Amino acid sequence: MNRKITVAYLITCLTISPAFQLWAQDEKPVALDKRYETEIKNLAKRPAVQAAFKVFMDLEPETRQTHIMLTETASPPFKEQVRATKYADLMRAAGADSVWIDNVSNVLALRKGKGGQKTVVVEAHLDTVFPEGTDVKVKQKGDTLYAPGIGDDTRGLAAVLTVLKGMEKAKIETDANVLFIGAVGEEGLGDLRGVKNLFKKGGPRIDSYIAVDGDGINEITHRGLGSHRYRITFKGPGGHSYGAFGIVNPHGALGKAIYYFTQEADKFTREGIKTTYSVSVIGGGTSVNAIPYESWMEVDMRSESPEKLNGIDKLLQAAVQKALDEENAMKRSGPDLTVDVKQVGDRPSGRTEATNPLVQRAVAVAKYMNVEPVLSVSSTNANTPIAEGVPAITIGSGGTGGGAHSLGEWWLNDKGYLGMQRILLVLLAEAGVK
Repeated sequence: MNRKITVAYLITCLTISPAFQLWAQDEKPVALDKRYETEIKNLAKRPAVQAAFKVFMDLEPETRQTHIMLTETASPPFKEQVRATKYADLMRAAGADSVWIDNVSNVLALRKGKGGQKTVVVEAHLDTVFPEGTDVKVKQKGDTLYAPGIGDDTRGLAAVLTVLKGMEKAKIETDANVLFIGAVGEEGLGDLRGVKNLFKKGGPRIDSYIAVDGDGINEITHRGLGSHRYRITFKGPGGHSYGAFGIVNPHGALGKAIYYFTQEADKFTREGIKTTYSVSVIGGGTSVNAIPYESWMEVDMRSESPEKLNGIDKLLQAAVQKALDEENAMKRSGPDLTVDVKQVGDRPSGRTEATNPLVQRAVAVAKYMNVEPVLSVSSTNANTPIAEGVPAITIGSGGTGGGAHSLGEWWLNDKGYLGMQRILLVLLAEAGVK
């Protein structure tokens, strides 16, 4: 690993908050409605579904090779096109009725249903957090695969593809249309741009949404952790620390803004739904004997409550304006200080209620697979459909992994086929089987 990649990676880690490092509170599993428990048990007994389960096991070597190939196809933020092209080709080969790449490089593969009055999405994201030039060669130690992006979310892409293959080989026909999607822009400053594009006017019909991200088979993310992110830059003329003394100092304004914001944000976040804030990166200035011409910070605020998120956002805006006014009032000469407030991230928040059929079905599948379901909050591609009022969850792709967003990321195929079985059962319960 060369120094250039190391520095770029560190900058990425400092400025982009990973979806998986949230330390967010979980909910206890809601009481399961018996009708969904019965539905999943009956669904799993169907010969075609059992045949698909066997296909997933038989395809393990093929899924592994696809997983490695996609991992070694670099997909940096905003540069997912090469991987998108390969993924589209794989979807065509797997038997989708039609496959296309949209205007932002999302891959969409349609498998038509017999009724077609409803569309269910199964999606994994194409992008990784790693900058261009990162070594993504997969290394194996024992049974474990190591590479940047091996788990998040390349494993999800491989799993979604294999689910399509299993449905084709087992000749499973659904009532609803199914859209298998590889989405761009899930990570960091990508700001969910791929899924946001799907929900723009003129986008495909979507009635329920299953995002595949992470590993394991027990977690069910049904609450979207929203975030507002800003880069705030105070600007002045700059000058010599002695000769230009008396002009506005951007650092003074930045310091005041941080103080005023954190004082009010601390009080605001001590009650109610968990809401967080972080002044994460700061910069500016050229020399110890120079008054800086700019001073900037990047701020991250998160909450699953839209009201709380908007509330803490208002506190930030008020703190910035107060600091600007006070610094300008202190000047002895020269022009006023200005401020540029640029929003660099806006992830919507909300929830799919635990009593919703989609969540209930995911809980029932976990119970069927003899694991204890965990309902949780996170920041994933499910945020956007949740905010749009479309039932949505995020579930793992099976196996075991760790080190997400690090160069030492790893994934172990510990009965990974169970991940595909889980995805299939949730999907078929939503889409209906003819």
